[in-house]
Amino acid sequence: MKISPFFGAIGLLAALVFIPNTLAAETPGPITPTSRIELFNGKDLSGWNFFLQSNTAPADTFTVTNGVIHCTGQPFGYARTEKDFRNYKLTVEWRYVKIAPKADNTGIFVHVQGPDQIWPKCIENQGKFQRQGDFVLMSGATCKGHETWELRVAKIPVPSNENTPGEWNTYEIVCRGDTVKNFVNGKLMNEAEACNMTSGAIALQSEGGEWELRKIHLEPLP
Repeated sequence: MKISPFFGAIGLLAALVFIPNTLAAETPGPITPTSRIELFNGKDLSGWNFFLQSNTAPADTFTVTNGVIHCTGQPFGYARTEKDFRNYKLTVEWRYVKIAPKADNTGIFVHVQGPDQIWPKCIENQGKFQRQGDFVLMSGATCKGHETWELRVAKIPVPSNENTPGEWNTYEIVCRGDTVKNFVNGKLMNEAEACNMTSGAIALQSEGGEWELRKIHLEPLP
């Protein structure tokens, strides 16, 4: 049967429209954990991407030895998960390495949005010495009461609960819908509500302080 050029063109146009829609439907969205997800396998940094100043090789900043991630703190940047997540409890066990004259600075990012940059759009759970539990709202991230650049830091409303530098700390971060809560060594330190982001990558910051990490995993929310 002979097909009219008109109907042939219509069929080709329909195919061109259909293909992008199919590809879009296959793009994975943020993962909501239904069981425990280990983000560090204890051997290497599989599952992580890196963004560092001056195009520094990741191995010059992040290494794994004897089941522990070591970060030199230089240059500034981060390691972030290849996948995005939402609605989870994140647990991180980490410590400062250098303790004299004082420990320094790092952080744990949640809801990281692209593009990669030194200060990505995200919510930082502060890892600075004696400031663990502060929120820093970066590059357009906001929450209730902290909608402008001048109010980007939400300080902890309670006394610090950090262990002595050199000892391991446990950071627990609960992301539920548009809220984020963080706990340091079992104590609720801070809470953000009405955040303008509810999902994204998770990142470990390199920001001057030398630190080590031995556990990082996600769990489903109750």
